[in-house]
Amino acid sequence: MTEGAAEIRLAGSVGQVAAADWDALHDGTNPFVSHAFLTLLEESGSVGGSSGWTPAPLLLSGEAGLSGALPAYTKEHSQGEYVFDHAWADAWHRAGGSYYPKLQIAVPFTPATGPRILTRDSGLAPFLLRAAEQVCAQNGLSSAHATFIDPAQLPLFEDAGWLLRSDIQFHWQNDGYASFDDFLAVLSSAKRKGLRKERRAAQDGVTIRRLSGADIKEHHWDAFWNFYQDTGARKWGRPYLTREAFSLIGERMADKVLLVMAEIDGTPVAGALNFIGGDALYGRYWGALLDKPFLHFELCYYQAIDAAIELGLARVEAGAQGGHKLARGYAPVQTWSAHHIVHPGFREAIADFLEKERTGVASEQLWLGQRTPFRKDQV
Repeated sequence: MTEGAAEIRLAGSVGQVAAADWDALHDGTNPFVSHAFLTLLEESGSVGGSSGWTPAPLLLSGEAGLSGALPAYTKEHSQGEYVFDHAWADAWHRAGGSYYPKLQIAVPFTPATGPRILTRDSGLAPFLLRAAEQVCAQNGLSSAHATFIDPAQLPLFEDAGWLLRSDIQFHWQNDGYASFDDFLAVLSSAKRKGLRKERRAAQDGVTIRRLSGADIKEHHWDAFWNFYQDTGARKWGRPYLTREAFSLIGERMADKVLLVMAEIDGTPVAGALNFIGGDALYGRYWGALLDKPFLHFELCYYQAIDAAIELGLARVEAGAQGGHKLARGYAPVQTWSAHHIVHPGFREAIADFLEKERTGVASEQLWLGQRTPFRKDQV
């Protein structure tokens, strides 16, 4: 495909692109769109093969070299996306169509907001999105979907005529707190006492360590792999990441990792994996080999708040779903996706569905926002 002096091609992997060229397309604040993260998914076998995620990045090049990209995958299912379109797939199949394969512009298995159009020149976005539409038309794909879009990029998708969809996550916002106690001070008295009680119960008899960079060793990944397998098997049927993926994370991105480990008598019993961005801490995976009250909240939410304050980060994104986060100081925030539907009739039906859904999401966010644990004079 060509656009004037530019050429857009469909590559077989992000690994076919030089790291420096890929990383020149974004500002480096989001660890998940980095060349290191996307290629470790490829090299570890977490994507590709029989995973149902086939790398298909769209690359825009001109005289000066690579100037834009979409981190894209062809999908044979809707697993690992966290923006649920199973009902759309069922409806399209009942109508006699084939919803799969589809094109997914996303970071696999990662419900964290970030840029989905990688370019330092937003004027190139229409060419990339038009190329994604052409890939669908030329290859018989039903649709293209961009998920967990940085809100700053929403107008680019909207201007291209893609349908916008919203959902709710729970993020913790750092309002300049100097310490965890500083954060607790803005909560209602009852909630403040409740959180302190939960932390005491979770920490009783447990040693908690926060590890990053060279402090993370292979034996830590061995332990965390056991935690991750247990959680993955219960939540998804099978873990999305391979064991090798964690070693590659440690090898290539250790300075972007915060690994929270819980030990009893020197033996690791639970852990939570976070990634450190330029302005956010991203909670990703957690697991435990025992059922200890409130340990999940401590490792995933309270330790993340502690770390974000210490690192001076603006927010914690604690992942998909989880209304229980609300009582722990995580507020409802809208997340966004954009959808290109090839068939006109199917597009119209989905547009009608999304209009009704948006009303419900807005009402839910308002309802949840009125039930945060903060003191009334802080709301």
